[in-house]
Amino acid sequence: MAAPKKSVTKESGHEKGNGSQSPLEFTREQELRALRDMLLIRRFEEKAGQLYGMGAIGGFCHLYIGQEAIVVGMQMTLKKGDQVITGYRDHGHMLACGMEATGVMAELTGRYGGYYKGKGGSMHMFSREKNFFGGHGIVGAQVSLGTGLA
Repeated sequence: MAAPKKSVTKESGHEKGNGSQSPLEFTREQELRALRDMLLIRRFEEKAGQLYGMGAIGGFCHLYIGQEAIVVGMQMTLKKGDQVITGYRDHGHMLACGMEATGVMAELTGRYGGYYKGKGGSMHMFSREKNFFGGHGIVGAQVSLGTGLA
């Protein structure tokens, strides 16, 4: 079975499969916002990695480097009221859903100014206001919780 032929439209440069819906079109402002969000996540994770190496972050610190576009793209498709839950590699999700970088970093470093006064750490943050229901340190533990949220 041959793969469907793809064409690139001159207007957008996007590939389109024959008979399929056209890809999403984004405004320049949306694209710039996505780039800013990806850069924020990358820089945040680079700093978190440095602090972890210096011993300023206790416990585990699973970085999101190299996955920034995934979470930013996902957030761009969510509708109002959609909820997000993830596994233990969750800093990118926190930032992409709108949690403040200073609060997330304070939490990672165990400071009182963190979202949960420094007690949640890397894998146990959530924000009811942002519809982000946390990262979970046990592989697969979020599946049943995500089912309940759905």
